[in-house]
Amino acid sequence: MGIFTRLTDIINSNITHILDKAEDPDKMIRMMIQEMEDTLVEVRSSAARVIADRKELDRNISRLNKVEDDWYLKAELALSKNREDLANAALIEKAKLVDLTLELEQDRTPLEEALKKYEGDIVLLEAKIKEAKNKQKALYERQNSASSQLKVRVKLYSNRIEDVMNRFHLMEKRVEETESRVEAQELGREKSLHEEFADLEATEKVADELAALKAKLAKSTSKAAKK
Repeated sequence: MGIFTRLTDIINSNITHILDKAEDPDKMIRMMIQEMEDTLVEVRSSAARVIADRKELDRNISRLNKVEDDWYLKAELALSKNREDLANAALIEKAKLVDLTLELEQDRTPLEEALKKYEGDIVLLEAKIKEAKNKQKALYERQNSASSQLKVRVKLYSNRIEDVMNRFHLMEKRVEETESRVEAQELGREKSLHEEFADLEATEKVADELAALKAKLAKSTSKAAKK
């Protein structure tokens, strides 16, 4: 069974509501458009049959009108020849054809009504198809926009992580240089109490800065992994 089982389901459908509830809006809207277009073909085919029936009816009525005229001419001919009996018979045949023509004329009404209904359905269907295709276009544009934004964000976060890593390596190098200077100062002489406290404070400051940088790196890495 398709998404829609009747023409009224399509015409009365709320496309936006259906797409909001769908797990796969792209697949759903493609199915909807296909169902609508198939239904439109069926409606047009039905309308074509009604038009053909109406044309056949018009041809039959036209033929009957011609035969009626022929019987009327025969009645005139019969009267001109003083054959009232034949004229009367001709008029009787003409009257039968008039009755038949009236019956056929009555058959025209339901055909006209059906054709008018099909015409209205076609207009509504085409409007629904246009609406669905506009929704489909909007979905594609949103998808492309989201993909572009994702690429930009991935690149942005990658650059940020790389920048933090470079700063981290630079900080490690500074720590190593500080440690090297401390070791060099210790060679060959004893440090003064002031120097020892200065070195201790410098080492602690660098260590704190390194710890902060490590925390920032860990936070950035965690955010990037969640994207």
